[in-house]
Amino acid sequence: MSRFSALAACAALACAAASSSAIAQQAYPATLAGHAVLPAFTVIPAPKDAPQDLQVAGKFTTPRRVDAVGTVMGQSGGRNTGVSLPFQGQPIQGHSGIKRMADGSFWILTDNGAGSKANSPDFMLHLSHYGVDFASGQFQRRQTVFLHDPDKKVPFRITHEGTDKRYLTGADFDPESFQFAGGALWIGDEFGPFLIKADLGGKVLAVFETQVDGKVVRSPDAPGVLMPGAPDAKPTPFEVKRSKGYEGMAASKDGSKLYALLEGALWNDDAKAYENVDGKQYLRVLEFDVKTEQWTGRHWKYVLEANHHAIGDFNMIDQTTGLIIERDNGEGTADKACPAEQKRTDCFHDLAKFKRVYKVEMSDANVGAEIRKIGYIDLMNIQDPRRLAKKPLNNGVLTFPFFTIENVDIVDSTHIVVGNDNNLPFSSSREPNKADDNELVLLEVGGLLQAK
Repeated sequence: MSRFSALAACAALACAAASSSAIAQQAYPATLAGHAVLPAFTVIPAPKDAPQDLQVAGKFTTPRRVDAVGTVMGQSGGRNTGVSLPFQGQPIQGHSGIKRMADGSFWILTDNGAGSKANSPDFMLHLSHYGVDFASGQFQRRQTVFLHDPDKKVPFRITHEGTDKRYLTGADFDPESFQFAGGALWIGDEFGPFLIKADLGGKVLAVFETQVDGKVVRSPDAPGVLMPGAPDAKPTPFEVKRSKGYEGMAASKDGSKLYALLEGALWNDDAKAYENVDGKQYLRVLEFDVKTEQWTGRHWKYVLEANHHAIGDFNMIDQTTGLIIERDNGEGTADKACPAEQKRTDCFHDLAKFKRVYKVEMSDANVGAEIRKIGYIDLMNIQDPRRLAKKPLNNGVLTFPFFTIENVDIVDSTHIVVGNDNNLPFSSSREPNKADDNELVLLEVGGLLQAK
């Protein structure tokens, strides 16, 4: 619904109250300017000094360990994806954060591996530097940085505690967002959730707990959050849902502040409800001072369009406006949909419907209040008049029908870049039975970027 149709439909007395949400419904066009594809099955060797256990990834994704490479078929929504694990080496997958550099190259973060602490102890944590040719569609990997903790800055026992290099794994942290600021690498984690400071070579320098309103908040995966010893005992309280930590994190343009965005609403135990505005859950953006290395206590509220939605990534455009991905949990397109009310292994039963990039405004004027949604582009409706897409079109447009879309950054005054997280081998969103590639689309979105 456009802003104008929404205003026409509302009663006069309701217009003022509806104006904020109406503005949020202002759609702007997105036109494909380039498309790059990194094949799904892209694996690199573990570092030579890594423990033998890390030379093969994905041995613990089933209840019993599996050592035979390529013997456990990946599945997405009950559908085989055609890629099996364990992997010989470490996969380049799970793209969960992106930064465009001044020379036009990109750093891209890989997440914890298979999604949980229990199933990812042999997935290494890393990010890679790429040159991307959007004309040819090729990625050129220049460098991969592996996170490690030789100085024991991590305040809990890690998987490879007794080794010299102490490489970090997906059982230690789940990295989902990152920034370069103050000469350091900063990574947002979902397990604590923690904020991790590392040098540019990946060595951990510090780990910070999350503070909200002066109080530490935790997820069920945080150290110290324990299951009770008896069925009638109360569990350790926590406020952050599992896997709802720092999915997005932006930095101020001067690099002095980080803006860490939780993926899920915090639980308010007094109200016995998740934080919300008039029934719509909101996600906190928490401000961190890079110089003092302290949470400032300031926050903003990103209100979801629907409570089952999630955010995918967050980067600033300028000092007061930014880009946030908001998505549903669907995947796939209507041409490959299952018949109504059927869930089969050769079609999509829960289609992608809501995949957007919002331009938002947050400033000193709305600290502690709602972030203003200025407008959005629809990633299910990317125009491609020059036929640049490296994937088939749907009804004449390129769709981005992925379950998880977790990369967005500004490129220049008229372009942004957007990428998916392919969850290898657990997502098949373009074809029902084919593991997704890692894709980046370069989008011309001048209207959105100029919108006020």
